[in-house]
Amino acid sequence: MSESAPVYPRKPPWLKVRLPHGEEYFRLIRRVRDLKLNTVCEESNCPNLSECWGRGTCTIMILGNLCTRACGFCAVKAGRPTELDLQEPERVAKAVAESGWSYVVLTSVARDDLADGGSAIFAECIRRIRESARGTRIEVLIPDFQGSEGSLLKVLNARPDVFAHNIEVVRRLQDSVRSKATYECSMGVLRHAKELMPAQLTKTGLQVGHGETDDEILELFDELAAIRVDVLTIGQYLKPTSSIRHREVKRYLPPEGFERLAGEARSRGIPHVFAGPLVRSSYKAEQVFAGTGRGG
Repeated sequence: MSESAPVYPRKPPWLKVRLPHGEEYFRLIRRVRDLKLNTVCEESNCPNLSECWGRGTCTIMILGNLCTRACGFCAVKAGRPTELDLQEPERVAKAVAESGWSYVVLTSVARDDLADGGSAIFAECIRRIRESARGTRIEVLIPDFQGSEGSLLKVLNARPDVFAHNIEVVRRLQDSVRSKATYECSMGVLRHAKELMPAQLTKTGLQVGHGETDDEILELFDELAAIRVDVLTIGQYLKPTSSIRHREVKRYLPPEGFERLAGEARSRGIPHVFAGPLVRSSYKAEQVFAGTGRGG
């Protein structure tokens, strides 16, 4: 690959986004509030919130809004959760059915306080959605469950259409960027999912801008290809708040840099790659899924 992309000292113009607006945006936010649901779109300060909610889609965040980890890239509040809402799967399924979504993404905070990491709630959400909205495709973006194969199997046995877990950053930066997570554990989650259910569509996401090198990115692509990951998303890291807890952006990759990375990933054996400055793991997930040819 050619030399590393230039460093931009300020946020470049291609990262500007619209403020939330539109009838569909306000309808969706009212529905989320009425059903007492959390969305990762809001909790993580996602730059695509206006676009996604404006077309009536969002990523539902289950298991509360307090994470037992405090990663250096994430705006979700960290703390000690005090409860587990066993009625949440019913409310999630109701929201999906009433909204008429053909595709839904479920993610969660990390719940290291729970013996199964919350995997039973993930599985129950999938089952409830299948009952109330049978035509809806379901993608789950799970935490690592601390490497528990039993927790992993609970989710896989519920048969999501897409099983996702984000590697987030290259190997060298894991300890400084992610709290209580390891590269080996995340790779293990993705590898075991494919080993346990070879037909399962697996997906992961990478952020750039933390100080990684091009060679480190290529090494990651090779490892993801070796464990047969089907879908890779690549996006620009953006510091979510001004807090010192959150890491500074080391470089802004231009759009053509993402195109180059996508080509490199495909050439190394990752079949489906979606890359761009504002791409996030759940961004246009329904379109990414359709591109895999599994939507028929």
